[in-house]
Amino acid sequence: MQPTTVKRPDGAVVDLLTLDETAEILRKSPAQLRWMIHSGTAPRSARIGGRRMFRRSDVQEFIREAFEG
Repeated sequence: MQPTTVKRPDGAVVDLLTLDETAEILRKSPAQLRWMIHSGTAPRSARIGGRRMFRRSDVQEFIREAFEG
């Protein structure tokens, strides 16, 4: 799995993951992740160029919070 790397104007590098890549990390099917998005229980995401994208850091934070909660 090779994330899309984007450089922000401030120089920070952000790894973006597709819905399929994020579902794999969370061990969910893409359909389950779509349902999580619909119900508001998924990691933060945005539509970029017509595709649902997730920042790797948001997915990692989502997992971290699951263990702390």
